[in-house]
Amino acid sequence: MLRTASRTRHALVTTVASLLLAGCATVDAGTPGAPGTPTTEAARDALLGAAERRLVVDCLGARGLAPTARPRAPDEDRAFRSALFGTGPRELSVTLATGATVTAHTDGCLATARHRLYGDQHRWFRAQVTVDNLRAEAQDRMRADPAHRAALARWTACAAPPDRPRPDRPDPALAARCARETGLDAVRARLEAAELVTVRALHRDELTTYRQLRDRALLRAAELPASTHPSHPQKGHTLP
Repeated sequence: MLRTASRTRHALVTTVASLLLAGCATVDAGTPGAPGTPTTEAARDALLGAAERRLVVDCLGARGLAPTARPRAPDEDRAFRSALFGTGPRELSVTLATGATVTAHTDGCLATARHRLYGDQHRWFRAQVTVDNLRAEAQDRMRADPAHRAALARWTACAAPPDRPRPDRPDPALAARCARETGLDAVRARLEAAELVTVRALHRDELTTYRQLRDRALLRAAELPASTHPSHPQKGHTLP
């Protein structure tokens, strides 16, 4: 995960705890005609999400912890964060084409759950981070295109004319009108679609890995027993 400020980190912990409380009750095994796995992408996402939450809750339980909506004392909060996200140096790291670096631990319950679900948390982390950021990479490439720069200059002149005081943030209605009238919306839609084709070709290997690990994870998720009690790895170790 990206390095975040303390306030953002606290919000993330609260959000994860809420999701765990809300979603760990059941795992839907799928639909008729597709043994063990759902047929729609939304249902597959739901199955994987539910399975991951279940595995995280079981991992936390093995450490004597449980997600809760109530505020925790500082020591309890630190213990929960450490158990959920891991501690020490972050062993997983991917630097994207946009320049952003995404990092994560390998010994927290989130990492344990993903390792059990996807089989190889190092390969899954690299593939997932890359695939999740394909659109951001396409948008980054799009911004360097001369057609986009010209359209953006027209939009700026429309939304913030040089003969008027420049607002910190243009009025949303004016910004939307200018985006339509200057052709910025149309240019972005055309260039982003083209760049997405390009970046998907550039990351063909990561996309293949992503699909393979995800397909295997769907089978594991559908076969989860009623209760699981996964062990948690130490730094530098992986589960069998």
